[in-house]
Amino acid sequence: MTLHHHTTLEQRGDDVIVGDELELEMYDDGGPDSAAAAFAGRMLGVLNDAALALLTSVGHQTGLFEALAVLPPATSHEVADAAGLDERYVREWLGGMTTAGVVRYDPSAAAYHLPPEHAAVLTAAAGPNNMALLMQHISMMGEVEKRTIDRFRSGGGLTYADYPHFHRNMAETSAAVHDSALIEGILPLVPGLVERLEFGIDLADIGCGSGHAINLMATAFPRSRFTGYDFTERAILAARAEAERLGLTNARFELVDVARLTAVERYDAVTAFDAIHDQAHPATVLANIRRALRPGGTFLMVDIDASSNLEDNIALPWASYLYAISTFHCMSVSLGLGGDGLGTAWGRQLALTMLADAGFGDIEEKDVEADPFNAYFVARP
Repeated sequence: MTLHHHTTLEQRGDDVIVGDELELEMYDDGGPDSAAAAFAGRMLGVLNDAALALLTSVGHQTGLFEALAVLPPATSHEVADAAGLDERYVREWLGGMTTAGVVRYDPSAAAYHLPPEHAAVLTAAAGPNNMALLMQHISMMGEVEKRTIDRFRSGGGLTYADYPHFHRNMAETSAAVHDSALIEGILPLVPGLVERLEFGIDLADIGCGSGHAINLMATAFPRSRFTGYDFTERAILAARAEAERLGLTNARFELVDVARLTAVERYDAVTAFDAIHDQAHPATVLANIRRALRPGGTFLMVDIDASSNLEDNIALPWASYLYAISTFHCMSVSLGLGGDGLGTAWGRQLALTMLADAGFGDIEEKDVEADPFNAYFVARP
């Protein structure tokens, strides 16, 4: 295999835009193998992009993108001072961002800046579409790579304790969606739900995590009563702490494995945000939710938007990520609990079947423009 690397430099004002072109020639018995060459080129691109994903995660977690977004063109020292970080690390990070075309560089002034169109995708201004936030999941998967490889050989799965940053990452990711869309975009998917919440009803959230969705609803609808269920103590403590900070008296959180939920006709509405596919026994959880609903109650289930058929997911731009996060987390934690290992890409078709099997006879599929990663199901007994 012969690799030809061509670097292009484009001058835009005072900025230098770096471009890379990779050409690969592979020979087999003297003849070119263009298909293998193209695939090798793709893999080199994957390697480079994977490195960029980690650097992007670092930029999010250290506040570098937020600092760059408000700075004029600045030196590495000025960027480091603005972010409160070590200059040498910041300079190397800026090198990676510059060669990737994320940050622009003026060599005459040794100054860097983040174009506003890039800041719109990599900072809090992007809301639920903040791609830098999502890159944290790549580093989280890397943390458990060795343990996951062990499970390939031995079977079984990991535990939530193996993911020290999981709840923080997921809380941040889901909060970005819920802060922008929960009250005005997601809850209105259920006809009449907002009006009923304003009047005063009982609502439970299954797999509530750090409880931000419950606390948002409890703040918006003070006449209603909200209960969050999760089996992770760290998440429940965080949920209670936020409720206390907000002075909420209509939100409570219980440390419960929802596969053992015994509530009968206790709630007028139940929600589950990206929680069902992680469950050890999702069919049992769905049956428990059905039993917990009062007559006329509604279940709003939000879960990953994918197909149950692998061949349909080939065209999904982020399908490989879904199968990866399932391998390294969602499927694994379910198997680690002796569960079914449903997986992240269980898909709309299986979701509809399982909801029907749980006793829901009236099921509608919905979509939310602000959340392209998820499918929304409104189900009634």
